[in-house]
Amino acid sequence: MKSLILLLIGAALVNNVVLSQFLGICPFLGVSKKTDTAVGMGSAVIFVVTVAAAVAYPIHTFILVPLGLDYMDTLVFIAVIAALVQLVEMILKKFIPSLYKALGVYLPLITTNCCVLGVALTNVQDGNNFVQSIVYALGTSIGFCISIVLMSGIREKIEENDIPHVLKGSPILLITAGLMAMAFCGFAGLI
Repeated sequence: MKSLILLLIGAALVNNVVLSQFLGICPFLGVSKKTDTAVGMGSAVIFVVTVAAAVAYPIHTFILVPLGLDYMDTLVFIAVIAALVQLVEMILKKFIPSLYKALGVYLPLITTNCCVLGVALTNVQDGNNFVQSIVYALGTSIGFCISIVLMSGIREKIEENDIPHVLKGSPILLITAGLMAMAFCGFAGLI
């Protein structure tokens, strides 16, 4: 149990998927303009990453490996992720249309969000069992959500303040992301 908690904390904070592994940068920078949109995107990523890991593990372990097709992992995982994103898109469109509209083009881009595929492939590469795969996926996606929500809060504060014209837009955004990455390095001694 202790190792699972350490895996969860390590995936969320110490090895943050966005700030230390640099996966999922596109939605991190693109959807973090408003906090409510960032929370929605983070929640969708938590669902997709966790369910994708839960589905990818048995497909890899019980179908691809016994048939000697484990080299097809990437292709199969992309198909699984695409199906899950379609499911999330249908659910949001039906029950939370405002969030569906706010996420816009970034919702289908979860399919190609490299952090989703990266988690599934890392689970296979590290030899995680089913429970470890789900805990790692949950921790990684929580880390993504923490990062994007923090960035959105900082961006909202930046918009309220005067900053030099030269730094407006992408420059201040990248400086902020770099400072966040440095701050998250402080969690390295946690585990």
